[in-house]
Amino acid sequence: MAASMERLCGAALRRSSVLTDCNFFWHKNLSLRKTLVIWKQPPSRTFFTDRRKLHTAPVVRTFRLRPLHFLVATGGGYTGYKQYEKYKLEQLEKMGIEVPIKLASEWEVSLYKSVPTRLLSRAWGRLNQVELPTWLRKPVYSLYIWTFGVNMKEAAVEDLHHYRNLSEFFRRKLKPQSRPVCCYHSVISPSDGKILNFGQVKNCEVEQVKGVTYSLESFLGPRTSTEDTQFSQTPSCHSFQNQLVTQEGNELYHCVIYLAPGDYHCFHSPTDWRVSHRRHFPGSLMSVNPGVARWIKELFCHNERVVLTGDWKHGFFSLTAVGATNVGSIRIYFDRDLHTNSPCYSKGSYNDFSFITNNNKEGIPMRKGEHLGEFNLGSTIVLIFEAPKDFNFHLKPGQKIRFGEALGSL
Repeated sequence: MAASMERLCGAALRRSSVLTDCNFFWHKNLSLRKTLVIWKQPPSRTFFTDRRKLHTAPVVRTFRLRPLHFLVATGGGYTGYKQYEKYKLEQLEKMGIEVPIKLASEWEVSLYKSVPTRLLSRAWGRLNQVELPTWLRKPVYSLYIWTFGVNMKEAAVEDLHHYRNLSEFFRRKLKPQSRPVCCYHSVISPSDGKILNFGQVKNCEVEQVKGVTYSLESFLGPRTSTEDTQFSQTPSCHSFQNQLVTQEGNELYHCVIYLAPGDYHCFHSPTDWRVSHRRHFPGSLMSVNPGVARWIKELFCHNERVVLTGDWKHGFFSLTAVGATNVGSIRIYFDRDLHTNSPCYSKGSYNDFSFITNNNKEGIPMRKGEHLGEFNLGSTIVLIFEAPKDFNFHLKPGQKIRFGEALGSL
């Protein structure tokens, strides 16, 4: 009897445990289902009144294409594509294969010019003036030196802690012996850089790179009355190029030098000459690196520039400092009235300043190798000058050149 009761009690206990387990799993399943149902429900807005709960329709989330995101995505993609094309062109040039010219269309130039490069360049200029903490100077300048291959052994002051801001570092002076001035040639390089093009000016067109030209008159601007009386008396019906040539038998020559960000940023007088006139063209500040110069026709005519004109022993002589992205600041040491990349100037205009006055009939005399001006960052120098027909350049396209080395001679 006792044994049978024990068996009945054991069976009852086992049945109750099974029911308990089933009940637990059923509740667990139900809670999971509720969780899944609640998770699947779309979010809704709930408003509370005094005692009642009001539910609105579910909120539908849609993807909105923001203009800024679109511009950043398309601009980044286009820039990446252009950089890849530039890389391919550089590889072809290294292999000695002639690269076909592919000029930008009007809409591409307009799109590029719509970028606020003048504003960005002013912001960059102000950033350059910010004094860096002493502990931060060496890491920042060392990164720049490593990126652009700057040779600090040529600097007058090699200690990086000496330069209080980026502007001082960019405008660093060189040791006198690091750039000896060639005395045996009539024209020397006014700066460090890369030779983009050189040769005779033909049909009033100048080559910025091989196969891509710009108008001589658009670049220099119309002649002034002072220049007309000082130089040639040829009739106005003659071409602009002929008006610049003052002596019979002479030709007009040009040379384009590109300054990279890692180059020495100051420029000097390329010969003994007198500066009589300055013309400032406010304009765009597009990049002037060789790839862009090969892409945009009349690039130098679009960009802001400062044209210095005068004369040397063979006639007309001019030096033009062309601005570029982040290079809105062009400084001429003897011209305190010059202010570049200023908001008060309008694009497409120009302003003149004459150094010839009643008290100064000579203008500003410059000696070969004398300090003339400086850029805030790398840019371009264009020389256009008159010389006899036997003038010869001692250059090769694409070669690296340093200030003081010979450009050409008679």
